[in-house]
Amino acid sequence: MKIEIPAKKKLVHQMTIPIRWGDMDGMNHVNNTIYFRYLEIARIDWTRSIGCQPDPQGEGPVIVNAFCNFYKQLEYPGDVLLKMYVSDPRRSSFESWGTMERTDNPGVICADGGATTVWVNYPAQKSVPLPDWLRAQLE
Repeated sequence: MKIEIPAKKKLVHQMTIPIRWGDMDGMNHVNNTIYFRYLEIARIDWTRSIGCQPDPQGEGPVIVNAFCNFYKQLEYPGDVLLKMYVSDPRRSSFESWGTMERTDNPGVICADGGATTVWVNYPAQKSVPLPDWLRAQLE
């Protein structure tokens, strides 16, 4: 089953990630845990590109839920085009979505996934409202 990315999604980032030999498992395809790593790499690359540098003494993002759906195997060698979307900004959270396709087979989604991100005050370990500068990126 393919995820339903909300109609009000916003494409915020694209990047290409090389499939490494070490990403493979004993079945000669990319291990399922690596797909989560690809989604993480894209989220971090996006947040850094918008100037979000988490401060352990201040505020920043925390992933509270993550999922991935697998449709076609990714195999070495190759490159993955990851497209990242955001949606549903709320008081202190938003959703992110990612699709993964091989660059040599454009348009064919091999996997997709997402995460719920909550903005928190790290020392207090409590959610706080999304900052205005971040909300502007999400809407």
